[in-house]
Order: sequence, then C-alpha cells, then structure tokens
Amino acid sequence: MSGRVVLVGAGPGDPDLITVAGLKALRDADVIVTDRLVPGLLLDEARKDAKIIPVGKTPRGEFTPQERINDLLVEHASAGKTVVRFKGGDPFVFGRGYEELLACAAAGIPVTYVPGISSSIAGGGLAGIPITHRGITQGYTVVSGHVPPGDERCDIDWDHLAGSGLTLVIMMGVLYLPQITERLIAAGLDPRTPTAVVENAGLPQMRLVRSSVGEVAQTAQAEGIRPPAVTIIGDVAGLGA
Repeated sequence: MSGRVVLVGAGPGDPDLITVAGLKALRDADVIVTDRLVPGLLLDEARKDAKIIPVGKTPRGEFTPQERINDLLVEHASAGKTVVRFKGGDPFVFGRGYEELLACAAAGIPVTYVPGISSSIAGGGLAGIPITHRGITQGYTVVSGHVPPGDERCDIDWDHLAGSGLTLVIMMGVLYLPQITERLIAAGLDPRTPTAVVENAGLPQMRLVRSSVGEVAQTAQAEGIRPPAVTIIGDVAGLGA
C-alpha cells in the first residue's frame, strides 16, 4: 500500500504563524522529516507514535544530502506512511520542495503542498517594514545571496536589480553582504538607499539593524548579525523607523 507525502511550510519562525492546514498535516503524520529552522514547539503537535527524522542543514556545517532526503520520503511513503516534509518558510521558496516533489512523482508517490508564509515577505513586516508601499515602490524582487556576485554559480543580474526601482529582498545573504552591496553600488544604486537587516524574524530574539546600502555590511558585522536573516534594500526600509 502506498502512502503519501505532504510538503508543509512552517512559516517565518513564530509557531503561531503556521497555517491551519499545516498544523492538521503535522498532527496526522506518521513520519515527519524536518528541517533545522522549523519552530521546535510545533513538533510537539505530532502524534506520540510519529517518527521524527531531523535532516537540517547547518550553514557551512553538517547537512543531510538532498538525495538522501528524497530517498527518505520515498522509502517511508512506499511503506504506506503519511509523511510530512516540514520546512521553515515555504517549501517552494528556496526550500528545494519541488525537487522533492519530482523525486516522489518519479516513484509514483502522491504529493500534497501546504504553503507557508515566507520570511522573504514576512520578515520585513514583522519588523514593521512593508515590502511595498503606495507612492514608494510598486513591486519587489526576492533573490538568494548564498553565493556572491561574480561566482560562476550565480546567475542573478545584479546590475539590472540595481536600477529596477523595486524593493530588493535578499535571503541567505549575511556572509556575502559586502560583495552584494558593493556590486549594487557599482551598478548605480545610490549608496544612501535605506537598508534593513532582520535577524530571526518572528522569534523573541528578533533583531533589526538599519543602515544605508553603502554601510549596511559594516553595520551588520559590527552588530554581530548572524543567519537566519533577511536583508531589505529600498526606500521602504526607511519606513517605520
């Protein structure tokens, strides 16, 4: 008998921000394959007999290969289990959720998707910063900063983003913030552009650092900002101050 896999987004950090559907899926699961950044309190919602398998990735540290995660999902679902793949934020926003969906589909395992609130939009809001605001900007762009500009693995057009006039939200960009901001300024972005970094959005230890794009890397380093953090570049980052 074949089971199924449910891709569940936990939201941006606060356990209360999971969706009703996500909470129900956790409570119904036979197996939960969980990432590092999910709120630990939510795992208390699992059944006492549920199997919980941590597969979190530590930045530049220990990690479970994606192929192994895929195998775990298929293995347990093929044994007739209801498997929840539990991720911080949203499974399809830098969460490799679609890779897991494809692996399950190739094995004939049905997959259900339960969206989560991504910190790419909620991180700023939780710190009092809107991502868009009438009269200031009509859109936003979300990019990953896990590799720097100029790296052969980077396919982001930073020059285009510098002149887009949109709010720029950078995920996973703490380490390479100096290189990213330097590239944006070199491409024409005003170094005085308001910038904010939100660390641990939605958690009691959340911190907000405000600066300009020309100085934010130095400011974040001086303040000891560490991942997970969201960087917001654009005039909206000066709101709510």
